[in-house]
Amino acid sequence: MKQGEGSDNTTGRGTIFDPLRQKYVALTPEERVRQVFVKFLMERMEYPMGLMANEYAIKVGRLEKRCDTVVFDRHLTPLMVIEYKAPHIALTQAVIDQVFRYNSVLRVPYIVITNGTQIGVFRVGYDGAPTEQLPHLPTYPSLLAL
Repeated sequence: MKQGEGSDNTTGRGTIFDPLRQKYVALTPEERVRQVFVKFLMERMEYPMGLMANEYAIKVGRLEKRCDTVVFDRHLTPLMVIEYKAPHIALTQAVIDQVFRYNSVLRVPYIVITNGTQIGVFRVGYDGAPTEQLPHLPTYPSLLAL
């Protein structure tokens, strides 16, 4: 097992510590992608741990949904939604559509999708402006400056 991973003696499934939720969670392929990506955001891209939330609850119509990760600006306004998939799941138009449905509620300027091997980063256009795919993930300081 890797550091931060454990075993759930009641189910036999592995667990991993989620620093944003401050608890151990079931270690699924998607959860591993999330935890590796969140660590990358904090350690390499300067995203503050205190300005990110995992499993962020929203209401889409009458349905309760959860965004995988939401990044906030320093005023706690949602800035980015990140959607994770397991490594074997392709980043298809259906995945993009899912996170854009969530964004109909949050209206963030940035959306990221990743399966751990592929990544898509989008700057969302509003009021007639086009949505554009960015060539790379911005650091947190540059995200605030864009």
